Amino acid sequence: MARSTILAAVDLGSNSFHLAVGRVDDGHIYPLDSLREVVRLGGGLTSDKRIDRATQVRALDALSRFGERLRGFAPETVRAVGTNTLRVAKNSAAFLKEARARLGFPIEVIAGREEARLIYLGVAHALPAPNDQRLVVDIGGGSTECIIGTGLEPTLTESLYMGCVSYSLKYFPDQQVDKARFKAAQLAAQQELASIAQSYRRLGWQQAIGSSGSARALEDILQAHGFCSDGITRDGLERLKSLLIKLQTIDPATLPGLRNNRAPVLAGGLAIMLSVFDALGIEHMQLSDGALRHGVLYDLLGRVQHRDMRSATIVQFARRYRVDLAQSERVRQLALRLYDALIVSVDDSDPETHPTRQLLDWAARVSEIGLSIAHAQQHKHSAYILQHADMPGFSRMEQQRLARIVLAHRGKLSKVQDSGFEPDDWRLVFALRLASLLHRNRTEVAVPPMGVREDDAGFTLAVPREWLDENPLSAFVLHAETQAWSAVGLRFALVPLTERAQSQFAPVSATMD
Repeated sequence: MARSTILAAVDLGSNSFHLAVGRVDDGHIYPLDSLREVVRLGGGLTSDKRIDRATQVRALDALSRFGERLRGFAPETVRAVGTNTLRVAKNSAAFLKEARARLGFPIEVIAGREEARLIYLGVAHALPAPNDQRLVVDIGGGSTECIIGTGLEPTLTESLYMGCVSYSLKYFPDQQVDKARFKAAQLAAQQELASIAQSYRRLGWQQAIGSSGSARALEDILQAHGFCSDGITRDGLERLKSLLIKLQTIDPATLPGLRNNRAPVLAGGLAIMLSVFDALGIEHMQLSDGALRHGVLYDLLGRVQHRDMRSATIVQFARRYRVDLAQSERVRQLALRLYDALIVSVDDSDPETHPTRQLLDWAARVSEIGLSIAHAQQHKHSAYILQHADMPGFSRMEQQRLARIVLAHRGKLSKVQDSGFEPDDWRLVFALRLASLLHRNRTEVAVPPMGVREDDAGFTLAVPREWLDENPLSAFVLHAETQAWSAVGLRFALVPLTERAQSQFAPVSATMD
């Protein structure tokens, strides 16, 4: 990466959409530009968990404006993430297709704990880095993230299903406030917090930090009324609650410090913050300018500087599930050699530039994590873990795609035929299946000289006839592969590799660098 480059992060939150643009210089990100649109995506969720069309249109218009700002950015310098509303909405997939077209870049829906990790990363980079443990609380539109960490490393992360938009709509419709509504909202929030309060109090922290819009809005109001001079205090929150109950309605005209666009979600945010203070025993909270979008920027910086959190997660999973590292390395090396040869056979381009190559590398490293559960159906156990576990750095779509590749690397291919395979996925499956098959004896044996070819109909593998004669088990399972691929409408042809035929195939290199 050049000494100085420009990165951009897009946060599709349940309340607001944010775009942050920063300049990287010597490992630090300096803000250049930012855009914010109050979309209230969470407010558009219908009773059957679908985003209504009016809200979609408002969101798409905002993304069109973001897209204009991002014109000319290289794909690897932009990352867009969606949060709680896009996690729960049943029509997310259809909306995201339109949203990507408007923005001009892919949009990843991230899991709650991944959102928490990125929030902590953003907050940590915006503050000094002492050795004290910090508690970070971020009340978003649809979820609330609580994180304990030290320095740049989170220790405990959690995402709770409560947010300023959802709670305001449910407990304070039309911005009307009274004691009964506050009590109901706080009881609901306390139920959510009950699952984490004990473990968080046990771990402890020396400093509580609030981030994002709800915390900032509460601080502004507390200071405007003289309820608190710095940050947020428990006493200040209680005095604000009493004031809102007295006023009965939330109106910026009678509430100094309150911005117009924050009024509809203030009461929900206040009820949640009060419950957080009570459940975790907080008396004072400082604020940070760091937020999810800043964490996304720093995570993206790690990727472009080849310090990808996803790779670290794969290594950690291989260790946690006691993967046979020697075997996974044998499979990984051969799978990548097969993949590289296929790329050459298709368009003669540099395989290293293909983004799916990294996905194959990861899949090979963790394809056997299911062995920690049972040998039978191990690929299904592996895929289940990869799809449902918390995997820092990965979006939900990336996890699902990784799980599909691992699921397909053994057994019948028909089980994944209708699971949303992308065009490159069959190539990844071919490389991983063949590498696993040829290394099934789990020892350091030489694989034969091979050539491969890919076309619209499928794949062709060329190996010496003598090798097939000397390895009848391998010959048998290779011939059986023809039926597995035929079941999904693709060809797998096994042909002799002769001197005359060599020019028709891309050779599979003998070693990797």
